[in-house]
Amino acid sequence: MKLIHKLIMDNQTTVAYFLLLEFSKKWHLQMLHFFLFFVLYLSIIIANLLIISAVAIDNRLHSPMYWFLINLALQDLGIVSVIVPKSMINSLIDTRHISYFGCVAQVFLFVSFAASDFSLLTVMAYDRYVAICNPLHYEMVMNWKACTEIIILVWIISLLYGTLHTTGTFSILFCSNVVNQFFCEIPQLLKLSCSGFSLIEFGVIVVSIIVGLGCFTFIITSYVMIFKAVLKIPSEQGRKAFSTCIPHLIIVSLFISTGSVAYLKPTSDSPSDIDTVITVLYSVIPPLMNPIIYTMRNREIKVYLVLERKTNFTNRWHN
Repeated sequence: MKLIHKLIMDNQTTVAYFLLLEFSKKWHLQMLHFFLFFVLYLSIIIANLLIISAVAIDNRLHSPMYWFLINLALQDLGIVSVIVPKSMINSLIDTRHISYFGCVAQVFLFVSFAASDFSLLTVMAYDRYVAICNPLHYEMVMNWKACTEIIILVWIISLLYGTLHTTGTFSILFCSNVVNQFFCEIPQLLKLSCSGFSLIEFGVIVVSIIVGLGCFTFIITSYVMIFKAVLKIPSEQGRKAFSTCIPHLIIVSLFISTGSVAYLKPTSDSPSDIDTVITVLYSVIPPLMNPIIYTMRNREIKVYLVLERKTNFTNRWHN
Protein backbone atom coordinates (compact mmCIF):
# COMPACT_ATOMS: atom_id res chain seq x y z
CA MET A 1 0.00 0.00 0.00
CA LYS A 2 2.94 2.36 0.63
CA LEU A 3 4.07 1.77 -2.97
CA ILE A 4 0.61 2.67 -4.28
CA HIS A 5 0.56 5.85 -2.17
CA LYS A 6 4.03 6.90 -3.43
CA LEU A 7 3.05 6.31 -7.07
CA ILE A 8 -0.15 8.29 -6.57
CA MET A 9 1.70 11.25 -5.09
CA ASP A 10 4.27 11.18 -7.90
CA ASN A 11 1.56 11.10 -10.55
CA GLN A 12 -0.55 13.90 -9.08
CA THR A 13 1.49 16.42 -11.12
CA THR A 14 -0.03 15.10 -14.37
CA VAL A 15 -3.70 14.40 -13.57
CA ALA A 16 -5.79 15.81 -10.71
CA TYR A 17 -9.07 14.14 -11.70
CA PHE A 18 -10.67 12.04 -14.42
CA LEU A 19 -13.75 12.62 -16.56
CA LEU A 20 -15.99 9.56 -16.85
CA LEU A 21 -18.27 8.72 -19.75
CA GLU A 22 -21.21 11.05 -20.24
CA PHE A 23 -24.17 9.03 -21.49
CA SER A 24 -25.90 12.06 -22.98
CA LYS A 25 -25.82 15.85 -22.90
CA LYS A 26 -29.62 15.92 -22.65
CA TRP A 27 -30.97 16.08 -19.11
CA HIS A 28 -33.91 13.71 -19.64
CA LEU A 29 -31.59 11.03 -21.08
CA GLN A 30 -29.25 11.48 -18.12
CA MET A 31 -32.25 10.90 -15.84
CA LEU A 32 -33.15 7.80 -17.84
CA HIS A 33 -29.63 6.46 -17.27
CA PHE A 34 -29.94 7.26 -13.56
CA PHE A 35 -33.29 5.48 -13.34
CA LEU A 36 -32.11 2.36 -15.20
CA PHE A 37 -28.97 2.05 -13.07
CA PHE A 38 -31.01 2.72 -9.92
CA VAL A 39 -33.43 -0.11 -10.75
CA LEU A 40 -30.55 -2.47 -11.57
CA TYR A 41 -28.63 -1.54 -8.42
CA LEU A 42 -31.68 -1.84 -6.17
CA SER A 43 -32.56 -5.22 -7.69
CA ILE A 44 -29.00 -6.49 -7.14
CA ILE A 45 -28.95 -5.27 -3.53
CA ILE A 46 -32.33 -6.82 -2.66
CA ALA A 47 -31.66 -10.12 -4.45
CA ASN A 48 -28.22 -10.65 -2.88
CA LEU A 49 -29.42 -9.61 0.58
CA LEU A 50 -32.20 -12.19 0.29
CA ILE A 51 -29.58 -14.86 -0.43
CA ILE A 52 -27.45 -13.72 2.52
CA SER A 53 -30.39 -13.59 4.94
CA ALA A 54 -31.72 -16.98 3.79
CA VAL A 55 -28.38 -18.72 4.33
CA ALA A 56 -27.67 -16.90 7.60
CA ILE A 57 -31.06 -17.55 9.21
CA ASP A 58 -32.09 -21.01 7.97
CA ASN A 59 -30.09 -23.76 9.73
CA ARG A 60 -30.82 -26.16 6.87
CA LEU A 61 -28.66 -24.01 4.62
CA HIS A 62 -25.59 -24.09 6.87
CA SER A 63 -23.39 -26.18 4.58
CA PRO A 64 -20.16 -25.49 2.62
CA MET A 65 -21.98 -24.88 -0.67
CA TYR A 66 -24.15 -22.16 0.90
CA TRP A 67 -21.17 -20.75 2.83
CA PHE A 68 -19.48 -20.17 -0.52
CA LEU A 69 -22.73 -18.79 -1.94
CA ILE A 70 -23.10 -16.20 0.83
CA ASN A 71 -19.53 -15.02 0.22
CA LEU A 72 -20.23 -14.84 -3.52
CA ALA A 73 -23.24 -12.63 -2.76
CA LEU A 74 -21.08 -10.33 -0.61
CA GLN A 75 -18.52 -10.04 -3.41
CA ASP A 76 -21.26 -9.28 -5.93
CA LEU A 77 -22.55 -6.51 -3.67
CA GLY A 78 -19.03 -5.13 -3.47
CA ILE A 79 -18.54 -5.14 -7.26
CA VAL A 80 -21.65 -3.11 -8.05
CA SER A 81 -21.37 -0.81 -5.03
CA VAL A 82 -17.91 0.30 -6.14
CA ILE A 83 -18.93 1.40 -9.65
CA VAL A 84 -22.69 1.93 -10.01
CA PRO A 85 -23.50 4.56 -7.31
CA LYS A 86 -20.81 6.96 -8.58
CA SER A 87 -22.19 6.74 -12.12
CA MET A 88 -25.72 7.34 -10.80
CA ILE A 89 -24.62 10.38 -8.78
CA ASN A 90 -22.79 11.86 -11.76
CA SER A 91 -25.92 11.55 -13.91
CA LEU A 92 -28.11 13.01 -11.18
CA ILE A 93 -25.98 16.13 -10.62
CA ASP A 94 -24.89 16.38 -14.28
CA THR A 95 -21.15 15.97 -13.87
CA ARG A 96 -18.43 13.62 -15.12
CA HIS A 97 -15.77 14.14 -12.47
CA ILE A 98 -14.10 11.54 -10.30
CA SER A 99 -11.07 12.46 -8.21
CA TYR A 100 -7.70 10.84 -8.79
CA PHE A 101 -7.88 9.06 -5.43
CA GLY A 102 -11.48 8.06 -6.16
CA CYS A 103 -10.38 6.47 -9.43
CA VAL A 104 -7.56 4.63 -7.65
CA ALA A 105 -10.05 3.33 -5.06
CA GLN A 106 -12.44 2.19 -7.79
CA VAL A 107 -9.73 0.23 -9.60
CA PHE A 108 -8.39 -1.38 -6.43
CA LEU A 109 -11.77 -2.37 -4.99
CA PHE A 110 -13.33 -3.44 -8.29
CA VAL A 111 -10.35 -5.62 -9.28
CA SER A 112 -10.14 -7.13 -5.78
CA PHE A 113 -13.85 -7.99 -5.68
CA ALA A 114 -13.81 -9.32 -9.25
CA ALA A 115 -10.74 -11.47 -8.56
CA SER A 116 -12.31 -12.89 -5.39
CA ASP A 117 -15.52 -13.53 -7.32
CA PHE A 118 -13.71 -15.50 -10.02
CA SER A 119 -11.59 -17.35 -7.45
CA LEU A 120 -14.69 -18.34 -5.51
CA LEU A 121 -16.43 -19.57 -8.67
CA THR A 122 -13.41 -21.83 -9.19
CA VAL A 123 -13.64 -23.08 -5.62
CA MET A 124 -17.37 -23.72 -6.02
CA ALA A 125 -16.67 -25.85 -9.08
CA TYR A 126 -14.30 -27.97 -6.98
CA ASP A 127 -16.90 -28.14 -4.19
CA ARG A 128 -19.51 -29.52 -6.61
CA TYR A 129 -16.95 -31.95 -8.05
CA VAL A 130 -16.16 -33.41 -4.62
CA ALA A 131 -19.84 -33.49 -3.60
CA ILE A 132 -20.95 -35.36 -6.73
CA CYS A 133 -17.93 -37.41 -7.77
CA ASN A 134 -16.58 -38.26 -4.30
CA PRO A 135 -19.55 -37.90 -1.92
CA LEU A 136 -18.09 -40.25 0.70
CA HIS A 137 -15.07 -37.97 1.14
CA TYR A 138 -17.01 -34.68 0.96
CA GLU A 139 -17.31 -34.01 4.70
CA MET A 140 -13.64 -34.80 5.20
CA VAL A 141 -12.39 -32.64 2.30
CA MET A 142 -14.84 -29.73 2.56
CA ASN A 143 -15.13 -29.42 6.33
CA TRP A 144 -15.79 -26.08 8.01
CA LYS A 145 -12.15 -25.48 8.88
CA ALA A 146 -11.05 -26.08 5.28
CA CYS A 147 -13.85 -23.89 3.90
CA THR A 148 -12.98 -21.02 6.23
CA GLU A 149 -9.29 -21.25 5.30
CA ILE A 150 -10.26 -21.25 1.60
CA ILE A 151 -12.34 -18.08 1.99
CA ILE A 152 -9.54 -16.30 3.89
CA LEU A 153 -7.02 -17.34 1.22
CA VAL A 154 -9.34 -16.12 -1.55
CA TRP A 155 -9.64 -12.69 0.06
CA ILE A 156 -5.89 -12.37 0.73
CA ILE A 157 -4.94 -13.34 -2.84
CA SER A 158 -7.61 -11.03 -4.28
CA LEU A 159 -6.47 -8.02 -2.25
CA LEU A 160 -2.86 -8.68 -3.26
CA TYR A 161 -3.93 -8.97 -6.89
CA GLY A 162 -5.88 -5.71 -6.65
CA THR A 163 -2.84 -3.98 -5.14
CA LEU A 164 -0.55 -5.17 -7.95
CA HIS A 165 -3.03 -4.17 -10.68
CA THR A 166 -3.59 -0.74 -9.12
CA THR A 167 0.13 -0.16 -8.72
CA GLY A 168 0.80 -1.14 -12.34
CA THR A 169 -2.04 0.96 -13.71
CA PHE A 170 -1.22 4.17 -11.86
CA SER A 171 2.56 3.95 -12.23
CA ILE A 172 2.18 5.38 -15.76
CA LEU A 173 1.96 9.03 -16.80
CA PHE A 174 -1.42 10.01 -18.23
CA CYS A 175 -1.61 12.27 -21.29
CA SER A 176 -5.38 12.68 -20.93
CA ASN A 177 -7.96 12.43 -18.18
CA VAL A 178 -10.98 11.46 -20.33
CA VAL A 179 -12.09 7.88 -19.55
CA ASN A 180 -14.50 6.48 -22.17
CA GLN A 181 -16.34 4.32 -19.65
CA PHE A 182 -18.82 4.87 -16.81
CA PHE A 183 -16.18 3.89 -14.23
CA CYS A 184 -12.39 3.73 -14.05
CA GLU A 185 -11.88 0.60 -16.13
CA ILE A 186 -8.25 -0.50 -16.49
CA PRO A 187 -8.15 -0.91 -20.32
CA GLN A 188 -9.56 2.61 -20.73
CA LEU A 189 -7.01 4.03 -18.26
CA LEU A 190 -4.07 2.30 -19.96
CA LYS A 191 -5.16 3.83 -23.27
CA LEU A 192 -4.45 7.27 -21.73
CA SER A 193 -0.77 6.42 -21.08
CA CYS A 194 1.91 8.64 -22.57
CA SER A 195 4.51 5.86 -22.63
CA GLY A 196 2.61 2.56 -22.88
CA PHE A 197 2.40 -0.22 -20.30
CA SER A 198 4.53 -0.19 -17.18
CA LEU A 199 6.60 -3.30 -16.51
CA ILE A 200 4.56 -3.98 -13.37
CA GLU A 201 1.24 -3.88 -15.23
CA PHE A 202 2.61 -5.95 -18.12
CA GLY A 203 3.76 -8.61 -15.65
CA VAL A 204 0.40 -8.58 -13.82
CA ILE A 205 -1.49 -8.95 -17.12
CA VAL A 206 0.67 -11.90 -18.22
CA VAL A 207 0.21 -13.62 -14.85
CA SER A 208 -3.53 -12.86 -14.98
CA ILE A 209 -3.90 -14.52 -18.38
CA ILE A 210 -1.98 -17.62 -17.24
CA VAL A 211 -3.90 -17.94 -13.96
CA GLY A 212 -7.22 -17.15 -15.64
CA LEU A 213 -6.71 -19.83 -18.28
CA GLY A 214 -5.67 -22.27 -15.56
CA CYS A 215 -8.80 -21.58 -13.49
CA PHE A 216 -11.04 -21.78 -16.56
CA THR A 217 -9.48 -25.11 -17.57
CA PHE A 218 -9.95 -26.38 -14.01
CA ILE A 219 -13.63 -25.33 -14.01
CA ILE A 220 -14.33 -26.98 -17.37
CA THR A 221 -12.50 -30.16 -16.33
CA SER A 222 -14.48 -30.26 -13.08
CA TYR A 223 -17.77 -30.03 -14.92
CA VAL A 224 -16.80 -32.64 -17.48
CA MET A 225 -16.13 -35.02 -14.59
CA ILE A 226 -19.36 -33.96 -12.88
CA PHE A 227 -21.49 -34.53 -15.98
CA LYS A 228 -19.91 -37.93 -16.52
CA ALA A 229 -20.76 -38.87 -12.95
CA VAL A 230 -24.29 -37.47 -13.22
CA LEU A 231 -25.05 -39.63 -16.25
CA LYS A 232 -24.49 -42.68 -14.05
CA ILE A 233 -26.83 -41.46 -11.30
CA PRO A 234 -30.55 -42.46 -11.27
CA SER A 235 -32.80 -39.89 -12.91
CA GLU A 236 -34.14 -38.08 -9.81
CA GLN A 237 -30.75 -37.68 -8.16
CA GLY A 238 -29.21 -36.75 -11.50
CA ARG A 239 -31.68 -33.94 -12.03
CA LYS A 240 -30.91 -32.57 -8.55
CA ALA A 241 -27.18 -32.60 -9.34
CA PHE A 242 -27.78 -30.80 -12.63
CA SER A 243 -29.95 -28.20 -10.85
CA THR A 244 -27.01 -27.15 -8.67
CA CYS A 245 -24.32 -27.31 -11.40
CA ILE A 246 -25.99 -25.70 -14.40
CA PRO A 247 -26.65 -22.31 -12.69
CA HIS A 248 -23.01 -22.18 -11.59
CA LEU A 249 -21.84 -22.95 -15.12
CA ILE A 250 -24.09 -20.22 -16.55
CA ILE A 251 -22.65 -17.61 -14.17
CA VAL A 252 -19.07 -18.67 -14.88
CA SER A 253 -19.58 -18.59 -18.66
CA LEU A 254 -21.19 -15.13 -18.62
CA PHE A 255 -18.53 -13.67 -16.32
CA ILE A 256 -15.54 -15.12 -18.19
CA SER A 257 -16.73 -14.53 -21.76
CA THR A 258 -17.79 -10.89 -21.38
CA GLY A 259 -14.88 -10.04 -19.07
CA SER A 260 -12.35 -11.52 -21.52
CA VAL A 261 -13.80 -9.55 -24.43
CA ALA A 262 -13.72 -6.30 -22.43
CA TYR A 263 -10.09 -6.68 -21.32
CA LEU A 264 -8.52 -8.33 -24.38
CA LYS A 265 -10.11 -6.51 -27.29
CA PRO A 266 -8.53 -3.25 -28.56
CA THR A 267 -10.03 -0.14 -26.98
CA SER A 268 -11.63 2.46 -29.24
CA ASP A 269 -10.45 6.08 -29.36
CA SER A 270 -13.97 7.42 -28.89
CA PRO A 271 -16.92 6.40 -26.69
CA SER A 272 -18.45 3.17 -27.95
CA ASP A 273 -21.88 1.76 -27.17
CA ILE A 274 -20.51 -1.75 -27.71
CA ASP A 275 -17.78 -1.18 -25.09
CA THR A 276 -20.38 0.07 -22.62
CA VAL A 277 -22.71 -2.88 -23.20
CA ILE A 278 -19.86 -5.40 -22.81
CA THR A 279 -18.73 -3.71 -19.59
CA VAL A 280 -22.26 -3.79 -18.17
CA LEU A 281 -22.54 -7.48 -19.10
CA TYR A 282 -19.49 -8.53 -17.09
CA SER A 283 -19.68 -6.01 -14.23
CA VAL A 284 -23.39 -5.54 -13.49
CA ILE A 285 -25.36 -8.46 -14.97
CA PRO A 286 -23.57 -11.39 -13.19
CA PRO A 287 -24.22 -9.92 -9.70
CA LEU A 288 -27.88 -9.68 -10.71
CA MET A 289 -28.07 -13.12 -12.33
CA ASN A 290 -26.31 -14.94 -9.50
CA PRO A 291 -29.08 -14.66 -6.87
CA ILE A 292 -31.86 -14.98 -9.46
CA ILE A 293 -30.50 -18.23 -10.88
CA TYR A 294 -29.76 -19.72 -7.48
CA THR A 295 -33.20 -18.86 -6.07
CA MET A 296 -34.99 -20.14 -9.17
CA ARG A 297 -33.05 -23.41 -9.37
CA ASN A 298 -32.40 -24.08 -5.68
CA ARG A 299 -35.23 -25.83 -3.87
CA GLU A 300 -33.97 -25.15 -0.33
CA ILE A 301 -33.70 -21.39 -0.82
CA LYS A 302 -37.08 -21.21 -2.56
CA VAL A 303 -38.66 -23.08 0.36
CA TYR A 304 -37.12 -20.62 2.83
CA LEU A 305 -38.29 -17.55 0.89
CA VAL A 306 -41.84 -18.93 0.53
CA LEU A 307 -42.05 -19.81 4.23
CA GLU A 308 -40.66 -16.41 5.22
CA ARG A 309 -43.23 -14.69 3.03
CA LYS A 310 -46.06 -16.73 4.56
CA THR A 311 -44.81 -16.02 8.07
CA ASN A 312 -44.68 -12.28 7.45
CA PHE A 313 -48.18 -12.33 5.94
CA THR A 314 -49.52 -14.31 8.91
CA ASN A 315 -47.95 -11.92 11.41
CA ARG A 316 -49.40 -8.91 9.63
CA TRP A 317 -52.82 -10.60 9.48
CA HIS A 318 -52.88 -11.32 13.25
CA ASN A 319 -51.62 -7.86 14.05
